[in-house]
Order: sequence, then structure tokens, then C-alpha cells
Amino acid sequence: MFPYGTSITLDRVSGQPLYLQLSNQLIHLIKNQILPSNTKLPGSRTLAEVLRVHRKTIVACYEELHLQGWVESIPKKGTFVLGNLPLLEQQKWNDSLLGNAKATAGFPFRKNNMFREASSKKKVGFMYINDGISDGRLTPVNEIVRTYKRISSTPSIHEHLSYGSTYGSEALRHVLADYLNTTRGINITKDNVLITRGSQMGIWLSSQLLFQKDDTVVVGNTNYVSADFTFLYQKAKVLRVTVDANGMDISAIEDLCKRKAVKAVYVTSHHHHPTTVTLSAERRIHLLNLAREYKFAIIEDDYDYDFHYDRAPILPLASHDLNGNVIYIGSVCKTVAPVYRVGYLIASKEFVDEAAKLRGFVDRQGDAVLELTFADFIKSGDLDRHIRKVMKIYQRRRDLFCALLKDNCGTLFQFEVPKGGMAVWVTLKSNHSWQTFSEVARKNWVEIGYWQRYDMAQSKHNGIRIGFATYNEEETHELMNRLKKTVEEILNR
Repeated sequence: MFPYGTSITLDRVSGQPLYLQLSNQLIHLIKNQILPSNTKLPGSRTLAEVLRVHRKTIVACYEELHLQGWVESIPKKGTFVLGNLPLLEQQKWNDSLLGNAKATAGFPFRKNNMFREASSKKKVGFMYINDGISDGRLTPVNEIVRTYKRISSTPSIHEHLSYGSTYGSEALRHVLADYLNTTRGINITKDNVLITRGSQMGIWLSSQLLFQKDDTVVVGNTNYVSADFTFLYQKAKVLRVTVDANGMDISAIEDLCKRKAVKAVYVTSHHHHPTTVTLSAERRIHLLNLAREYKFAIIEDDYDYDFHYDRAPILPLASHDLNGNVIYIGSVCKTVAPVYRVGYLIASKEFVDEAAKLRGFVDRQGDAVLELTFADFIKSGDLDRHIRKVMKIYQRRRDLFCALLKDNCGTLFQFEVPKGGMAVWVTLKSNHSWQTFSEVARKNWVEIGYWQRYDMAQSKHNGIRIGFATYNEEETHELMNRLKKTVEEILNR
């Protein structure tokens, strides 16, 4: 008889039931022809004694194997491995495959060298530069959890646990329409609102609906790299215009419109990504007039509208749009925490309707209960209270960060104190490179990351964004000490 006692191992402290552990191991033996077709399995009492388990465990295991189609029971004869199982043809095993199972696909598929390898691994002891994200420690987790729990406990919650609308929660759409009308001067109804999983989904949906191969989209030089990748992956032609202290050069966009058909302009009007500058009022009106005249879309990515420190935030382009040219994209991810994937796409009803159809094919719907939670979170005033609280904290952090950056790294760095947002646009002085800086910084336990993304257009800005919002006072001092050492090492070479 096959040596079941030594070939099968059962973990009695595992959370997985013993009968499932046993059935999974028997399936493995069957698939690998160790137990070939028509093999008779031991009786339930016999195998129970061998493995020292209750007979009911064996009975449950055999029932599971039968339900999955691996064995058949023949009355008065016993349980047998199914007789017509095909052989599973596999690559011959060798030591080189050990620990590398399924590393290579057995079929051709489309690859794209445009995208970086995704990685979330972080080394202990390192400080990581980000391009401007909120501090998760300031997230009002308790308030959100209480609201989520209260909503989940309502008698009508079952109505929201099945498939819902691809537009997103109707309650959140109503609340967002009212909130954006009040705070940003946008004249919309819930029919103009599509709930997304953050801004990036809004950019992707817009790209899919707007662009065919070789259609032209105009962006800043330099630009938000994820938007660039999205447009290029759609095979659109990305044309770039200069960005100065007043934002994108709209006159350059007008010149392009006179020479070729422009399908869309992508703009981060409030705090241009990555340079943080704000598009001036004159240029905003100029851009809207061009969009009306040449009938192109404006994709306005207002990724951090709420964080403006020196004065009230400037109203978005969408608040002045009377002709349906603006696709306004935003999220609560930056404001509250990136983990809460709740965003919105605001546009004409006919565009929103089409985007909702497309969204259903990539992401059938969002988290309805989470969306209801944020509807309540916004309507109750909790979001505004959170914004007021963190605004004061982030402004103090900006001021400290920029003061220390100037004192410790001013011999190598050039930057302007940003009026808003959560990052500083830092350029290296001539004859220095981020490649070298990154290598030396790593020796001082600072990881700069993918600095190349800020010069996709080969514009040679020699700049990167350095986020300040995630660091408290102690962490800011520590980061500056490490950056100072890096600067000194480079200058002393």
C-alpha cells in the first residue's frame, strides 16, 4: 500500500480544517500521477488509523474529492481515483526551477517597458522621499470607523450589499454635487458626477473616451508622469508646452491649435504637478476660450485643491466653464488618506453617462458602504473640520521644511516656497545630477526613488518633488541632517 502515513502531513494548529488539508494533499498526489487513475484509496477506518484522525475527517475528505471530481465511489468496492483523468503535462522539474515556480508565463502577452516595476518593499532604517502625500497619522480613523460601523448597522444596509450603479453611490453623488457647488463654485447636479477609485481612474476613463491613435493631447513640460503614461498607453501624441511662474503657456497652446487638431489639454491648474505653480487667472480664461473655439476637452486634475496656505484656494476652471469643455477630476484620497479610494469625475451628463458604461468593464462598482460613509463624513462637516486641522499642521511643516532645506542644502538646491500643496519642487544647481545625488543619499539612508519620472520629456529640468507633509518636526530635522551629509559629500568630491 502507498505510504500515506509518511507522505501526508497534517497541521493540527492550522486554521484550515484537517479534511481540507488532507484533500488538497491527495489532489496533489493525483495530479502528479503518484496516485494514478483507478487507484483504490484506503477505507475510511484504515486511513483514519494511519493518519490518527477521526473517521469523519476521512469521510469528509472523500466527499470533497468526489465533489471536485477527483474520485468516484463504487458501491461494495470502495473509493477510486477517477479513471478518465488526463495526464497533466508539465515542464520537467529541475533544481533551477526551485523557488522560481510560475516566474515565466506559458503564453505570449503584451508587455510595455513604459511602466516601472511595481514594488512596495521598504528597507528598515531608510527615509523615503515622496512627491507629496498626506500623513496617515493625522487621518481621522476613529470618526470614519464610527460612521462606517453605524451605517453598516442600519436595517437597510442589505440594499447596498449587492450590485449597484456604475455611477457610484447616489447619496455620495448628491452630497458631492452640493459640496463642490458650495466650496468651488461648480454649478452641477448629481447627474454630472461619477464616483471613481481616485483621480487616476478618472484620468484613465477620460483618456479611453477621448483619444484614438495619434490624437493630440497637450500637457505641461514637465508633467504628472502617471497622466503621461496613461495618454501614451492610449497611443495619443503628447505635445508639451512650457510651464513658468504663471503655469502652462496658453499662448503656446493657441499656436498649436492653429497648426493641428488638439483633442485635449491636461492641466493641474491649482498646483501644477510637479512644479507647484498656479495657473494665473488670465491664462485660465484664455484656456477656456480656446477650448470653446477649438472644441477640445480640458482635463482638469485638481489633486490637492484644499491645501493652499497663503490665501483662499483659487476656483477651478470647472467653475467658469459654461460650454461643457472641462472634465474635472479630484479625490478625497489626498485630503484624508490614500487608502480610501474615493474620487470623482465631473463633466457634462452625456460624458459622465459614457464614462459610467466604460467604468463597468474595468471596475463594476466601488465600495458602496465606504461611499455612504464618506457621504456622511462630508455632509456632517467632518471633512471640513479635518481639512482645517491638517492645514495648520501642514503649513507649519512646510515652513520648517523649507527653512531647514535652505540652511542645510541651499548650496546645492534651488527652490521656491510653495503657496500650497504638500511638496516642494527642488532643482539641482548646474553640474550636478540626481543620479549621483541618489547614490550618495542611499549611503546616508535616504531613498530618493524614481527621480527620472520628472524628466520624461528630456526637458532637463534637473528637478524633483520632495514631499514635506508626511514628516513631523523630529523627522524633518532627521531628514535634513541626512540630506546635509549627502550635500557635503557631493561638494567635497
